[in-house]
Formats: sequence, structure tokens, C-alpha cells
Amino acid sequence: MLNIPNFRKDGNPFNSTIAPLPPPTSPLSPTRAPPPSGTPPSGWVPPSGQAPGKRADGPSAAEGSGTEGKKKFLTTKRVVWISIAVVISFIVLVLVCLLLIPKCTRRREEADEIFKRHQVGAYRGNREHPGDEGSLPTNHMDKGTRRMGAIPKLWNEQEKNVQRMGTEPKLHEHEIEMMLTPPPPPPPPAPPADIPRAKPSARTPKLSSSARSFTIATLQQYTNSFSQESLIGGGMLGSVYRAELPDGKVLAVKKLDKRALSQQNDVDFIELVNNIDRIRHAHVVELVGYCAEHGQRLLIYEYCSNGSLQDALHSDDDFKKKLSWNTRIHMALGAARALEYLHEVCHPPVVHRNFKAANVLLDEELNVHVSDCGLAPLISSGSVSQLSGQILTAYGYGAPEFESGIYTSQSDVYSFGVVMLELLTGRKSHDKTRSRVEQFLVRWAIPQLHDIDALSRMVDPSLDGQYPAKSLSHFADIISRCVQSEPEFRPPMSEVVQDLLDMIRREGPSNESIGAKFMS
Repeated sequence: MLNIPNFRKDGNPFNSTIAPLPPPTSPLSPTRAPPPSGTPPSGWVPPSGQAPGKRADGPSAAEGSGTEGKKKFLTTKRVVWISIAVVISFIVLVLVCLLLIPKCTRRREEADEIFKRHQVGAYRGNREHPGDEGSLPTNHMDKGTRRMGAIPKLWNEQEKNVQRMGTEPKLHEHEIEMMLTPPPPPPPPAPPADIPRAKPSARTPKLSSSARSFTIATLQQYTNSFSQESLIGGGMLGSVYRAELPDGKVLAVKKLDKRALSQQNDVDFIELVNNIDRIRHAHVVELVGYCAEHGQRLLIYEYCSNGSLQDALHSDDDFKKKLSWNTRIHMALGAARALEYLHEVCHPPVVHRNFKAANVLLDEELNVHVSDCGLAPLISSGSVSQLSGQILTAYGYGAPEFESGIYTSQSDVYSFGVVMLELLTGRKSHDKTRSRVEQFLVRWAIPQLHDIDALSRMVDPSLDGQYPAKSLSHFADIISRCVQSEPEFRPPMSEVVQDLLDMIRREGPSNESIGAKFMS
């Protein structure tokens, strides 16, 4: 049939060109169903059981014999198509292998990394203790260790296969999944059986000081139900009562006013007690205990039998005569030591904020003990702050800056200078019974402190001239520096203490007893 000059079938030349190949994506089928027309298409193969020379409707043998050349051609074409299909299948298979091999290799490398990480570095121990790195806790090596223990065996077997067969190890899907799956997180350690678990509780005050806790019932018993006979004083923060214990010991109970406690809860009050208890000095009144029951807040202090300096100077003339010049210097130095401790030794520094003669207490030997130390948080809260400013200003102890709401340690220095003026003159800081010019002690005394004649007339008459003139001049000089109107010009309390000590040294034998007591 190839010798026919121009053979065409259905418009396709067979002797000059080869039929175009179908696209690679077209489905390849070795047989196709015959078309409904009488002429079979090219490449059509009769179904099994049918004579090669007949159609499905039974054509004659003559027609089949006339197409023997066509069958030979069709057989050759089918071989060509099969060859092409094999080549395409081989190419597709090669491409699939090229795509899968890198993935398997990558999975194997990832499995190696995961295995090494879990086997070697999963438990590094406590980071704060580098010496414990690499150790595995025994209570975390149950399921994870058993599960990972099969991986080394699996790889050993695969390596042996590689050595025997020279092929790459093939991992099953479930084996790869087992290697890629991280071990479960270790369970938290169980608490010891003998240690009870702490239950969350509300914020409760904790007393860190040595102060003793008293009950309202016992304090009522000790103070005769806070009777008027037991009342020994009062101020802006509350009243003070004398309490006698069954063993004969006497204490001072300060019953805080509700106005001072308007912004204080139980926790704040216990914190206040802790802060007061930390203030321990020979010239500071010692806190003995406290009471916080039924909405009441009380502070229990040591008792000073000779009352306050205010009482000693302005209430009892007979007792006032006992206050010699050396004793007054002794009192000024003790009060200065107390303020020096509050301002420069305590951390954080403590501002008294209510320093006055009524808060300078005297024991049996007339030693000074400053009270109300550490109560500034109560004074600075709410209406008490305004009241304290009014009281200190009204009674002449308030520094000029206190009227604008400013109060610092230098304000305490000013109040200390006022107390020194009281020791010098024997007058009250504010006395309405005197003339208008002499009512406020500071305003009256300041212009006269540097005039020796005027200063001599200012001295307390109860001293009866029993004082050294030079000592009086030094004493007045310290006062004038403490009551300066500008806070920055007032000296710190450590400088005041040193000035008083230097004055004692310069006075010589008359003040040896005072010097020996305070030099150490």
C-alpha cells in the first residue's frame, strides 16, 4: 500500500507524512468503540470473539479480504502508539521519582533532627543551674523514652539493609509519622503528700514588729473604762489615757480619733504600727502595743511620769523652778538628738510634722522622749492636715511655708527653734493673755536675739540670773538660725546637735555633767 502514489483516507495522507501525535495529556487507549457508520475508523480493533473480516452486524468475507493492507497498516500504527505511551509513562514515572526522593530525604533529615533533639536536648534541666543540663528527670522518661527507644533500632536495621542491598532505606508511613510526632509533654510533678497545698486567701495584715496586741476589754479595765480621771492629754489625733496594768506597770494609751482614721483600713493601720515600731531611740517614746477592734484604733506607749515640757514650763511654777539652765540645755540636746535620728538616720527619713512642747515628754530623771513620731501619715490625710496647719500656726509652731501646705524636715527645724525659745524665755509659743505685740513668741523675740541687753531681759525670770552670759548668747544664736523664714537657710539637725555640744564644751566645768552624758 505504500507504493500507491497518493493514498488518502478520510483526508489524511498516509504515504507522505505521519499522523500527528496526540497531546501528552490526552488519555491513551489501545482500543476504541467503532463509530455508528459502516466504515471503521483508523486504529479500530474488532472485539474479541468477532471475525477479523466482519463487522458487528456481520459483513461479508469479501469486504474483509479487501482490507488486508489496511490491517497491516493499522497494526503498525498501534505499535507506534504503544511505544509513545510507554515513553510518556516512563517520563512521568521519572518525574514522580524526582519529586518524591527529595521529600523522603528531607523527612529523613527532619526525623534525624527531631530524634537527636528529643534524645539529647529535650530536658536541659534548670536554666539557672547549668550543671544540670543534659540530665533527664526520671519521672519524665516513661512514654516518651519508650516511644523514642524504637527509633535507633529502626535506623540500625535500615542501615544494615543499605549495606547488604546497596539501596536507600525505605520508611513506612507509620514509621515516619512516629518519628515526626513529638513525645507528649511531661506531667507536672505531684506535690508531696505531707505538705498541704496553700489555699488562696484574701490580703490580711501581718505584724512584723514586736508590739503587743491588746484587746478593748483589757484596755477598758486598765483605764477604768477610759474615764475622765484617767485622761492625761489630748491633741489633733486623739486623747491619751493613763493605763495601769495588774503588775503595777503604767502605760499611756493614745485613742486615735475617727477623723484621723477616715482613710485608714486594717492593713494600713498595721503597716503604720510596723513603721512606728522601727523607730527606736533613747529620746523617742517607745511603742509597746496596739489595739484594733470594733472599729477602734489605739496605740500603747511607755509612760513618762513627769508629763510634757509644756506642762513643766507653763503649768506648775514650783516644778518650773527645778528646770535649771543646764537642765534646759540638756532637754534641748535630747530633743535635737531625736529629730536628728528621724531626719538623717531613719531610712526612709521620718518627718515629725507635729513637733511642739506638748509632744516633748519627760521621765523621772527629766530626760526627753519625743512622742507622736511616725504619725505624719495620719496628720497629712484629709481634714486633719488642715487642722494641723491651723493648730501649729495658731499656737506659733508652724513654719511660714506650712500655711501653703508645704511641710518638710526643715519645717521640723523651725518648730524646734520655737521650743528652744520656750526653754529660753519660759513663755508660751502663743499667749493671748499678753499684749498684741507679745502674743506670738517668734515675732516678739527675733528682733531681740542679737541684743545682749534685750536678750537678758527675755530670759525666764525663774532662772534668777543663774546662767552664763556666753552660753546664753550661743543658745540665742542657734535659735535665730532655726527660725529663719526661708527653709534653705535653716541648719540640719545634725548641725544643731553639734552646735549644742560645742556650746557645752566651751562652757567648761559647769556643764561637765551634760557633756559627759552626750559626748559618747
